[in-house]
Amino acid sequence: MAVTAQQDVDDVSIAEPPAREPGFLDRKTRWPERLAEGLVKAVALASILSVLLIIVFVGKEALPVITSEAVHREVTPGALVMPHVPGGFMWQPVSDDPKYNILPLFAGTLKVTAIALFFAVPLSVLAALYVSDFAGRRAREVIKPVIELLAGIPSVVVGFFALVVLSTWVQRIFGTEHRMNALVAGFGLSFAVCPIVFSISEDALRAVPASYRAAALALGATRAQTLLRIVLPAALPGIAAATVLGFGRAIGETMIVLLASGNAALLDWNVGHSVRTVTATLAQELGEVVVGSAHYHVLFALGALLFLSTLVANLTGALIVDRVRGAMGGRE
Repeated sequence: MAVTAQQDVDDVSIAEPPAREPGFLDRKTRWPERLAEGLVKAVALASILSVLLIIVFVGKEALPVITSEAVHREVTPGALVMPHVPGGFMWQPVSDDPKYNILPLFAGTLKVTAIALFFAVPLSVLAALYVSDFAGRRAREVIKPVIELLAGIPSVVVGFFALVVLSTWVQRIFGTEHRMNALVAGFGLSFAVCPIVFSISEDALRAVPASYRAAALALGATRAQTLLRIVLPAALPGIAAATVLGFGRAIGETMIVLLASGNAALLDWNVGHSVRTVTATLAQELGEVVVGSAHYHVLFALGALLFLSTLVANLTGALIVDRVRGAMGGRE
């Protein structure tokens, strides 16, 4: 009886679905994906093209400083870096005898950037260490968003705070000669750098495997020894990358240094004196300069040199990070 039933089941033909054309489902489901992929590629190519166009435009406007005889009647490439006689290293483009020495501008930029990194990097890394290894869940949920919220504050607001509040405090505490100086601008600039360094450093510290910490503690290391000798070295490439990005953020900032630095092109290393940065010079003078004049082309040359400086700093930082990662055995 069972054999007969089985034969009856085998004899029943199961209806098969009608055959569809090969690739029917692929054509039906893949066109939105292809459209999205095309849009993403178009946006990426447009971004690259925009950067290339900016580079070409800045380079085109800066090139007459090297090639134009009309510009050379007022300023030569050598005069941009050599001291003016008399007067020394001076930036005075609007005068009967224009002086276009760019060294005070780059010295002021590096001075303010160094002060900002000197304060921002240690504070940000220590805050990242606390959040990643010491703070409880509730404290972490409050501290991290608050620090990262600093990145959303407009730089003009930070600059105005440095101009009105920090400048008075700094002069009262340190007795600086100038009320607005490199120290005030560096303090204000550190507010803009801290969120970047903190966020990337905290991610790098949290990316260190928990097994590293557990193994160190199991071998008898204290918590401080574990942090200093295990966690920090393992996260060092990420912290180095954060520092490089902070440098790029600081050297390209405009409004904070424009409001709080004093804007005096002085070539000295006294942090209590006013300074003038490249970005502040571009912001102040480019809107009023005569198009096609020597002053106009020198300002674009400043922009090109600032771009090259940032590019070299980023490439150097990437090389350092790669070397550190390779020395620690993290190279793939």
